[in-house]
Amino acid sequence: MSASAPRALNRLAAWISDLRLAIGLLLVIAIASGIGTAIPQKEPEGVYHQLYDQQPWLGLFKADAVLGLQLDHVYSSSWFLALLAWLALALLLCSWRRQWPALRAALRWIDYRSPRQLTKLSLAETLPSADSGASLAALEQVLRTEGWQIQRHDNRLAARKGVLGRVGPLLVHAGLVVLMLGATWGALGGQRAEQFLAPGRSLELVDSRGRSELSLALDSFAVERDPAGRPEQFRSGLRILEGDGSEGSTLLRSAEISVNHPLRFQGVTFYQADWGLAAISVQLGRSPVLQLPLQSFPQLGEQVWGLVLPTRPDGSNPVLLSLSSEQGPVTVYGADGLLLGSLAVGGEPLLVQDLPIRVESVLPASGILLKRDPGVPLVYAGFAIALLGGGLSLLATRQLWAIGEAGQLHVAGLCNRNLTGFAAELPLLLSKAGAVQQG
Repeated sequence: MSASAPRALNRLAAWISDLRLAIGLLLVIAIASGIGTAIPQKEPEGVYHQLYDQQPWLGLFKADAVLGLQLDHVYSSSWFLALLAWLALALLLCSWRRQWPALRAALRWIDYRSPRQLTKLSLAETLPSADSGASLAALEQVLRTEGWQIQRHDNRLAARKGVLGRVGPLLVHAGLVVLMLGATWGALGGQRAEQFLAPGRSLELVDSRGRSELSLALDSFAVERDPAGRPEQFRSGLRILEGDGSEGSTLLRSAEISVNHPLRFQGVTFYQADWGLAAISVQLGRSPVLQLPLQSFPQLGEQVWGLVLPTRPDGSNPVLLSLSSEQGPVTVYGADGLLLGSLAVGGEPLLVQDLPIRVESVLPASGILLKRDPGVPLVYAGFAIALLGGGLSLLATRQLWAIGEAGQLHVAGLCNRNLTGFAAELPLLLSKAGAVQQG
């Protein structure tokens, strides 16, 4: 029983570290990441019921199934983290069982003593030499000049170059493990919130302990549109203040953010994520200009805002003002749902049920995503380590042996990649050695 236990553990380790299993895990993780992109993440439960109860996702999964399978928070779900842990374990076992022994073998000098041993290698050549000792010395000189490491004996030598390339696979595995640790830490310990701010307003930033030490103020917001009127880019002018944002607050940082150009400050990243409409300024008859808040009307469209406005002092005869852009136009609907007309922003008033209504301006709002991810340094470090390992893996590890005997010089070599290139290089090295010996 005691003898079979190690064999069972070895078989389990071999199965976990199998390359085919690792590729399968990567495929499953990629599919899961695609699901996390397709389904909105970390939204209130009501959003999923609204999206998928009437139209199930992929025609199969209603809201309860989406929530039950943790598809509403894929990247922090228990099954996704288990996949990452499984892949990390597979990489560690693969490094321990294969890459580390390969590196140790590459660092160990192999001393071939007889020409017969060299004939069994991939590249082998025998040259006539009147003075094998001088030929070995000339070859050693050329190899040292070309950057080879040399181990010399009386009638033979061993040389190697590019051993650092054997470190590459280990670094790639280590980088991937560090990257997954960072992603897991960020998923479990990160914070995420999206807020809509109108220009001139501020937001207190609360840390994980509930303390408020900073404020975010929005100075300006602009929507850049293409000739067809479709949004192309959003830009927000931000100020980060120390304190609650009052007049005595100290300015810590000011910057402009836009889509794909976030701001990072003290571990918090501010993304330009969305846009909306915050308020509309209207004049009713001869009244002062009133700034009224707008609300979203998803039942009218994906990006439609509006407000219900009474046209009589007693609150009767309401009309609906709706718009989908800060540029207008503002459409007016009666209580029966009939279209009564449209208003241009900053244009002439429209007589609606004997009441002149004019739209002075529309105030847009910037949708800012605030994200605190403590795992970002580990993710960047993992990427850097993996890229370094990938670059080193491109280095070919070349080994060469030479044995001199009466009237002959036996040379042979091995290479872990690009053997054809090494086969073309070997005659050039021997030619240079011959030239050094004759000179």
